[in-house]
Amino acid sequence: MASLTYELTVAGLAVGSAAALTGIGLVVTYRATGVLNLAHGAVAMICAYLLRQLVVVWGWPLPAGALVTLLVVAPGIGLVLDRLVFRPLARREANPAQTLVASIGVFVLLVGAAVVLWGPGARDDAPVLLGDDPWAQLATAVALACLVGAVTRWTRFGRTLRAVVDNRPLAVLSGIDADRVAAAGWAFGAFTAGLTGVLLAPYVRLDPYGMPLLVMEVIAVAVIARMRSLPVAVAAALAIGVTQAQLTRLHPEGWAGPLLQAVGANLFVVALLVAALVLPGIGGKGRDALPPPARSGRVPGGVWPVVGILFLLPLGFAGSDLHTAVQVPALSVILLSLVVVAGRGGQIALGQAAYAGLGALFTALLTARGVPGLAALGLAVPLVAAAGLLTGGPAIRRHGLALALVTLATGVAVSRFVLTQPYATADLSLGRPAGFADDRAFYALELVVLAGCLALVAALRRGRTGRGLAALRDHEPGAEAAGVP
Repeated sequence: MASLTYELTVAGLAVGSAAALTGIGLVVTYRATGVLNLAHGAVAMICAYLLRQLVVVWGWPLPAGALVTLLVVAPGIGLVLDRLVFRPLARREANPAQTLVASIGVFVLLVGAAVVLWGPGARDDAPVLLGDDPWAQLATAVALACLVGAVTRWTRFGRTLRAVVDNRPLAVLSGIDADRVAAAGWAFGAFTAGLTGVLLAPYVRLDPYGMPLLVMEVIAVAVIARMRSLPVAVAAALAIGVTQAQLTRLHPEGWAGPLLQAVGANLFVVALLVAALVLPGIGGKGRDALPPPARSGRVPGGVWPVVGILFLLPLGFAGSDLHTAVQVPALSVILLSLVVVAGRGGQIALGQAAYAGLGALFTALLTARGVPGLAALGLAVPLVAAAGLLTGGPAIRRHGLALALVTLATGVAVSRFVLTQPYATADLSLGRPAGFADDRAFYALELVVLAGCLALVAALRRGRTGRGLAALRDHEPGAEAAGVP
């Protein structure tokens, strides 16, 4: 028993050390630039792929490949992101919500680039940088945290960094080169991302999708540290990693057993959700929502006929196989939901796909119990709306970055604890409603649903609730003072 406890602790320290590196990079980047970099995991994945390319494919020695990857390429990625994406946003005084959206765009771009360059398949031959010794990984994380803490506390650069963080405009007026400080923050953050990627790749399998999402989950440690304290981030990472490893020895029985096992295996997700909901200090009330549109937001009348023709083209020219086309109206409905939340309400919601997955799950559950297909679709909609109220209620008082993190954690939690678990999806299958098995008929049904959703959003925009959402987006304290609840 003691041997098992020790082995699990060591395994947890290895996971916690990688999470600590992620937390260090995120905290330093945030303190230097004010950006919560959701693309951190994508940078980690790119660096892991590059090290594999240099060592496994091109035959470089591991030390040379690691030095080039970590000391040249990774910081270079950070400098490019600073120069091309985030420095222009900083000069335009973009708020945290806008920079968060920009980091999501970088995430998508890097994942797409990895798929193009290396393909979508997983690789299990990534080189091992520090061997199988978790203590070396732990020492690396602790040493890096101590080094960063010493630099920020006792050096001139650290004083400059604190000045920029406290008041960037005043720091610039006093002669500090804030752009240089931000560039250094991005370079260091990308270095820690690259180090995280090359350390994790041999143990989690290397693929363009899994690693970025896995690293995104461990944002929890930076949130627990309130994007400020490196010691708290390291301690939280190690504690969660060790606890998660120890929980694997538990095998609870009964109906709740599989759920408890899923919670134990995804403790970073639970920590992210709890921290985003409970801890103060991430984001601020009414000052970091997405800005209102530059114009009235109305679509020019001539656009709608063109859109309609484009949606109808597959029915006229694509024959009977519309396998790709049938995905477009469904994705359009999901994106339309973002128009309400982000466009009208000015808030960032990162968990919309989870509600789409719940819609499919509820429809499958209803059809498995004999409800006809179209009726199951209709009944699933209010069920998902109720789930939205249930999960959104605790997040209502959060704003800006905090709300974005809550919705991200909610989306990941639904995926991890519901959509990928056998206790929720076993023996379920979902086909098309009766009479719509043909691609053309199903595509026509989707177009009708999309048209109905467009009409509902238009009615919302013109109604009292839509005007209230716009008022909250423009100036929440003023809207509340005017009686908007």
